[in-house]
Amino acid sequence: MIETLRIEGMAVIEHAELEFGPGLNVLTGETGAGKSIVLGALTLLAGARASAQTIRDGCDEAVVEAVFDTTRLPDLESTLAERGVDDDEHQLVVRRSVARNGRSRVRLSGQLMPAATLAELLGGRLEISSQHDSQMLLRPDAHVRLLDASGGLQPLRDRVAAAHATVRAIDAERERLRADAQERERRRDFLAFQVEEIDAAALEPAAIEALRGDRARWAHADRLQSDGAAALAALSGDTGSPEERSATDGLAGAARIVASMARLDPTLSPLADRLAALTDELREAALDLERSVAALESDPERLAEADERLHQVETLQRKYGATVEEVLAFRDRAAAELATLEGAGEREAELEAERAIHCRALAADAKKLTRGRVKAARRLADEVGASLRQLAMPEAQFEVRLDPAEPPPGLPCGPSGAEVPVFGFCANAGEALRPLRAVASGGELSRVFLALKQALRESAAGMVLVFDEVDTGVGGRVADRVGAMLADLARNHQVLCITHLPQIAAFAQTHFRVEKDVAEGRTRTRISRVEGAERVEEIARMAGGESVGSATLAHARELLASRALPPA
Repeated sequence: MIETLRIEGMAVIEHAELEFGPGLNVLTGETGAGKSIVLGALTLLAGARASAQTIRDGCDEAVVEAVFDTTRLPDLESTLAERGVDDDEHQLVVRRSVARNGRSRVRLSGQLMPAATLAELLGGRLEISSQHDSQMLLRPDAHVRLLDASGGLQPLRDRVAAAHATVRAIDAERERLRADAQERERRRDFLAFQVEEIDAAALEPAAIEALRGDRARWAHADRLQSDGAAALAALSGDTGSPEERSATDGLAGAARIVASMARLDPTLSPLADRLAALTDELREAALDLERSVAALESDPERLAEADERLHQVETLQRKYGATVEEVLAFRDRAAAELATLEGAGEREAELEAERAIHCRALAADAKKLTRGRVKAARRLADEVGASLRQLAMPEAQFEVRLDPAEPPPGLPCGPSGAEVPVFGFCANAGEALRPLRAVASGGELSRVFLALKQALRESAAGMVLVFDEVDTGVGGRVADRVGAMLADLARNHQVLCITHLPQIAAFAQTHFRVEKDVAEGRTRTRISRVEGAERVEEIARMAGGESVGSATLAHARELLASRALPPA
């Protein structure tokens, strides 16, 4: 509900602040006093287009600000939280300003938002029926929402919409797969070649590293033999020059001398042992070197094979990675992508099967939705028709026509079902029913809006419903019925009503009087809440015009007493 509405610099309103209450709120006043400006301010909050022509002369901008209580709207609070809007203590502050250049700015609890956000967030929660239009009744999508709400069909419609979206998503994926088939085939061939090329090389990091060592040994066999012979001669002696002592002989001699010394000086025993061990180690090293040198031989054929093999490895490294490990990692990635591509055909078959399942479920739910709508349409038409007859429209007829909806190719229905609900109306006997938008006048539209909301009063509680001109062409007992219906509707919603009839105004729990005066040469509108004696006087003025006597005041008191309602 709207707790507070503030209007500044708008037409003849310099400044006005209204504190609405729950239940039925009415605004009364002479024609031209400025009640329609309040209505215009509310339409701006609901997302209507803004115009610089609404700005009061001498003001830089027009401002409309409202504080909404969102306690009964948890879905709205969740949506606000998703958008990062702070809904502190279940209150939402909406501010909309219109500048001289026509630019409109919207702030939700201080955060700047696009103007379209208002229609998205409040369009279905703040509904206005005025003498010119009804924002709700003139939106075709609202007919679907209202009909399904009357029959409790929203969950089924949501299921249809979800299944429809799923099928469309499957179709989009299938289309992508088909569109990419040629490129996918080229990519598949390329990846298959890469994987096959790497696999053919049979790369093993340890074996390749060993081969590099063998290749170096084979390529330098002659030098290795020459240097090995020299080293062996140094260790074991040169058989061609027996007079030269070898390192082994020299170390063995030194070990014998120190061992002899250790017999005289026991502290040298450890050193003697070390020299003996070194002598043995040196002899073993000499033997190992001798065997290695003996094993060395030049093998041009094996060298050529090693060169060819290592060239193959280096070619793969230039193409796929700096090391053998990187080449193998590339191979694994390519194989994984190849598996995905080769599974595309299988994915298409899977999608086809999934689509068939979802289409069957969608068709079944769409049929259920159609059957439910047929029943709901009949019931809603009867209830609205009965309410219209109570609202001084005895010849009026109302119907809910279900026109077939053209489904997208290959689908059993659209996202909202297999039909489009259309509200038909005629006000007079003998006239053909036509779409409501084409035939209803402002007052008729307001009463149809009221009748619809009366039929749906138990659903979507917590809305703000605004009525203007709902009392056009009615009076007497019919006005009593209109007022009673508004009061009944106000038990589930906050209702704001602009009225000229005292019978309706007397039902209100909160009453505002709109007056126009001249101050300092400027016309301005003042809006004040009336209670007690002031309200009696306002009701009397509405009933008796400018001349308000004791009888009129007594009638006003009686009218208010008969309409007394408990707080909403």
